[in-house]
Amino acid sequence: MVYQARIDDMRAELRVMSKAIPDAMKGFGALSKAVHDSGALEVKVKEMIAVGMAVVQRCEPCILFHVEALMKAGATREEFCDVIAMAVQMSGGPGVMYAAHALACWDELAAG
Repeated sequence: MVYQARIDDMRAELRVMSKAIPDAMKGFGALSKAVHDSGALEVKVKEMIAVGMAVVQRCEPCILFHVEALMKAGATREEFCDVIAMAVQMSGGPGVMYAAHALACWDELAAG
């Protein structure tokens, strides 16, 4: 599982960084929790936005984490494909490349 290994490796790197800059990472964690746990949008919608933004920003680790979170939030592959289609529309050719990574990640994680 290529994408699961990338997710695991990134989590390991983030743990190391959390030890190196604990206050900054606690602050980022608090921001993430506040955004995730409050507001008018349900978590699934927020994760759809995050996946789309990750594709447009070309952040592969962000794509991996938010694809995983979107699956946990109950999105379907069809909903996910709408999200990456919109990201492609907003970002052109580079978005196509990162959207393909996102779809491959979804399919791998869904296969278990």
